[in-house]
Amino acid sequence: MPEILKDPRRARVSIALAFALHGSVTGSFATRIPWIQHHLDLGPGQLGLALVMPAVGSSLAMPLAGRIVHRFGGRAAVSGLVTLWCLSLALPALAPSLPVLCATLLVYGATAGMADVAMNAQGVEIEERLGRSIMSGLHGMWSVGTLVASAVGVFAAHRDLDARLQLAVTAVVLAAGALLAGRQLPDIRPGAEEEAPPRFALPPRSALAIGLVGFCAVFAEGASMDWSGVYLRDVTGASATVGAAAYTAFALTMAVSRLAGDAAIRRLGPVLATRISGLIATAGGLLVVLADTPWLAIPGFALIGVGIAVVVPLAFAAAGRTGGNPSQAIAGVATVTYTSSLIAPAVIGVLAEATSLSVSFCLVTVLAAALILSAGALRRPAQGSDAPAGAQAPAARAAADPVPSDSRR
Repeated sequence: MPEILKDPRRARVSIALAFALHGSVTGSFATRIPWIQHHLDLGPGQLGLALVMPAVGSSLAMPLAGRIVHRFGGRAAVSGLVTLWCLSLALPALAPSLPVLCATLLVYGATAGMADVAMNAQGVEIEERLGRSIMSGLHGMWSVGTLVASAVGVFAAHRDLDARLQLAVTAVVLAAGALLAGRQLPDIRPGAEEEAPPRFALPPRSALAIGLVGFCAVFAEGASMDWSGVYLRDVTGASATVGAAAYTAFALTMAVSRLAGDAAIRRLGPVLATRISGLIATAGGLLVVLADTPWLAIPGFALIGVGIAVVVPLAFAAAGRTGGNPSQAIAGVATVTYTSSLIAPAVIGVLAEATSLSVSFCLVTVLAAALILSAGALRRPAQGSDAPAGAQAPAARAAADPVPSDSRR
């Protein structure tokens, strides 16, 4: 019997902790972006160029994750890749110049992307064996990690702590946590008859539309994470502390929405849930564009967080069921989805340089509205309805590995 069925509670807790640690790295870095910009004296265009690099690294490395999972198994892949991602947090603040910053962010992004694919692949496998949606909750734990870490970042910014020291210490602590958590992960391995995935995997045609949904959501998420602090400081005249708090508000709303998302998805279905999410994110984007004070912009970023919270988990869950190899399918769709992370920082920076940050966030608002029209791609093809992603395990797997009644939440 597969290990996941022996102790489903421990499996869920372990993978949730891995998601939280992954999010903690993102939250720690995001709140110190203004410090890095000021330390290196970067303009909006230069900062936008630097912030492209993590997405470049992710896009290049994500297709390799499926092969790593196949060779080493889920436990070793998630544990090792998340640990490397945590350690890479120390690199950007140590950069003495823009070229070195770009190089460090390339490494930072490569480890992030591979860890992301490995975690989501294992999460989809656990969700299917449990027989109900858990992906939104897992991504909610990722958001909890960003929230806690960003709160630490706000404190560090308020105390004017050197980001080099703060991020280095944080990297070591998080890496130690990743190693400890990895020991408790279920060791999900492919079957002996399953061929190794190719080094570079493209999503199947049926997943391209799913990738476009994720594209819109990740663009809004990336723009808000990377630019919210700068937006409040430059557009609304907020202090560095208040600017860092904008990301905290964004992370808080995403965390709460994702933790509650599984129940909403089961009630509404993925399509209706995504359309409602698109409406909320669009309202938030409009509020940000029109804001001239921090007390309008911060709620706007918070609404964007609410609106896009469940979209990415739904996209990954749907991607994991488009083919026989979850890690390969997720790697392909993630490559398409995170292409928006590749272009979002640069597009926002270039538009801000040519016009203003307010105008650049009009594009974020338009893409949020696109979620309303594209939500139908998340409908489960097998059922032909809006059944929530992950609500049922595949019939063949359920027959082979029946889920015990005490494994359900």
